Parts: sequence; C-alpha cells; structure tokens
Amino acid sequence: MPSEILNARAPIRSATSEPRTLPRHLLYSIFARIGGSGLDTDAFETLRASYRGGFLGKAIAYGNRQQEIPASLIHSLRWHPVRLISFLDRPHYYGAKKKYLDWIASQHLATGRYDLFHSWSGDCFRSLRVAKRLRIPSVVEIPTWHRDGGKDKIERPKMAASPGKKSSFQKWKAGLLLERNRFIEEYELADLLLVLSETAADTFRARGFPEEKLFYLPRGVDVERFKPGLRPAKFRAVFAGALIKRKGIHHVLEAWYRLNLPDAELWLVGFMHDEAKPYLRQFWRDNIRVVGFVRDLEKYLSQATVHVFPSQWEGSAKVTYEAAACALPQITTREAGDVVRDGIEGIIVKPGDVSAIAMALEHLYRHPQMVERMGSAARRRVVENFTWDHFRTRLLDAYELAIRMAR
Repeated sequence: MPSEILNARAPIRSATSEPRTLPRHLLYSIFARIGGSGLDTDAFETLRASYRGGFLGKAIAYGNRQQEIPASLIHSLRWHPVRLISFLDRPHYYGAKKKYLDWIASQHLATGRYDLFHSWSGDCFRSLRVAKRLRIPSVVEIPTWHRDGGKDKIERPKMAASPGKKSSFQKWKAGLLLERNRFIEEYELADLLLVLSETAADTFRARGFPEEKLFYLPRGVDVERFKPGLRPAKFRAVFAGALIKRKGIHHVLEAWYRLNLPDAELWLVGFMHDEAKPYLRQFWRDNIRVVGFVRDLEKYLSQATVHVFPSQWEGSAKVTYEAAACALPQITTREAGDVVRDGIEGIIVKPGDVSAIAMALEHLYRHPQMVERMGSAARRRVVENFTWDHFRTRLLDAYELAIRMAR
C-alpha cells in the first residue's frame, strides 16, 4: 500500500543487487521544460534516472535549461508553430500546445524505436493510442487528482444548445480545448498511473481503479539546497506558493487577521494573483510582508518559524517537501500531500477551516519547544524518505512494474 511505502525508507539498490528489468529506449514527453523550477525540476530529475541508467531514448519538451543530459537526447519544441496562435486566450492556446506535444510524441512512438512511454495526464491521448496499438508499455503521471475528483458520482448539468450555428473559426477554436473525455480515456489506456499522494490515489479508487494500476510516487527535494537556518527572534509564519484561493491564501490572511499576534509577522512568498488582492486589503495588518515571486525560495524558508499552506487541491505540493527540508513545522491539509503527519511534522487542518488555521498558528506561537520538535522530525522525514535519490529509485520500480504488467 502507498502508506506503507511512505513510512519506510525507500531502498537504494547497490551494485550487487539483482539486475532490474528496465527498458532499452524510453520516450518521455512533458508540457514543461527540462531543468529550471517547478515542474521543470521534476522533469529533469525524472530524466536523470533514465539517462544515468543508459536507456533514455528521447525526451520531448518545450525547452531545455540543463547541461547534464545531452541536447541530442531532447527534442525541444521551444520554437513551435503553435506560437502563431498565441493571441488566443490561455485555455485554447495551452490546449493547442498540449495537442501539438502529443502529436509529436505519437510520431516518435510510431517509429517503433521505443519500448516504454512515460508522459503526463492531459499530454498524451493520441500517443497512448499508438503505444497501445504497438504494445509499448506506458506510464502516465497524474499531477493532481482524478479529473472528476474524489466523488463517487459526478452529476453534470446538461449544456443548453447555443442559438444559431457556430462559425468555422468557433468550431476550430473549440477543438483546441482539452475535454474531460480526453483525460478519462488516458487513464484507461495507460498501463500504470503514477499518483503523488494517498489523497490522489483515493480519487482513483473512488472511481473503481484497481490497486495494481496505481503506483505511489511522491516527489523529492534537494536537501543540500533546502536546509535548516537559524530561527528568527520573532515568530515568523511563511506562506510560500502562488497567492491564489486554491492554495488557501485567503484563509491564511483571515486567520492571521483574527489573531493579531504581538511580535510576529507573516511573509507571503509567491506571485500575487488578482483574486488574492481583495483579501489582502480586507485582512491587512502591518506585520504582513508581501515578498512576491522569488527564485531562491530556500533563503526565505530558512528564515521562518513555521510554514502555513492550507491548500484545497494539490497532487503533492513541492513546497511542503522544501519547507520540511528547512526543518519547518507546517500547518497544512491532507489535500496538499503526505509529507506532514498530524502531530509529528506539523498540524493537519481541513481545507477552508479558518478557525483551525488560527488555532494551529497560535499553538505553535505559544509553544516554541513544539516548533523545534516538529521541525527536527520534518527534516529527518525528508532526508530518510524524500530525496531525489529516493524518487529515482521509486521511478525505476515503476518502470519495471509497467514492463512486467504489459507482458
């Protein structure tokens, strides 16, 4: 079970271990760049596993920002023809880019040179059909949850027919969007689904997916880059991530406003979206500092007392790994992932529960010894379970399993 894997240190195979059953030529595609921050880091660390293992055939991505993996192994789509329609709104433009990536990957697969395909949900509908036809094992990574969430039954209102006929341009534009059925069929076509957390896995179990099709693959963190710093003299809570409602920024602001803690401050580290601005005005206090987007997040986390991140919907939030590596106790939700265990590395609250967020902040504010105990446990947890070495070992296990399942 995923929880059992999570609570045990992932074994790192030695040179004397029994040889793995791994692919000879992997095709990897992702709607991101290779190397950089965010998802670009995940892509780079993923490719390291296959490159160092000697079986990376080709990676298809929208750019390359790293030096370790030769450019000859990366098909960069940086100068893609979809740029010609970049004037379209984001859903249509991004939909077109994902479909173009998928089409390129399907052309690579059709050559028959590859014996394993790894892609991401939403990026690989056409490619998976080719892989299935050619009996190429496939692995699909799920960045968040099942498209329909964790509900047992989804009631969808019928769409009223729009008056009049659509123009050819309107029909063409509508065809660029990624429809729900695309994601659902990808789930069915893939041999193995990589889920990032227990909550994400539960959304697939609720839809009837068998346990053997779900593979638990939590993220990793660079524990040399993200490491503990000196605790600040005053209590400093940090929210790190895009300042959007989905990540609970409005609930953090309201909780902080209610408390009015003396000799304390709240840092907001991340890009400020318009939807957060009304809440910032409504719940403003002079001890709030809006840092904005930064590339050196470790600098700010290492200066904090606690990390507060009550997200309502994630796959497995990377910032929770990074904060834990910096020895920060966290106030977060089960929906943000599995890094934090309630009462051990932090405090788990329900999404949207402002009172619980406020109580947790006040509790850690008044109990510095608990901050130290939880912070030490958090650092230990990522070092023992969530380094990028652990991630790559688990990924190779997934590849091996996908190949066996497809036989």
